[in-house]
Amino acid sequence: MPVIKLSLDDEEYGPVSRLAESLHLSPEDVAYAALNQLMLRAADPEVLADIKHSHDWRRANLPRWGDSARSVHAYEGKADDPPARKI
Repeated sequence: MPVIKLSLDDEEYGPVSRLAESLHLSPEDVAYAALNQLMLRAADPEVLADIKHSHDWRRANLPRWGDSARSVHAYEGKADDPPARKI
């Protein structure tokens, strides 16, 4: 039987695991159901475009459904505000 291995970051695995737990299933059950839904919609040009797009961004970004523990927040990377002047 062919095998597909899927490696997830902790921030990706967490939401999948929580969903599986809430349904009293395994994370593998959730992954299989997700693949099933994807394959049922694979003829849709938007789905195909999303698959290609996901391949490009996955190495550097977390998905929108992933936990945001390592994501860059809007305030990060900005210079600190100068100290307020006392009057």
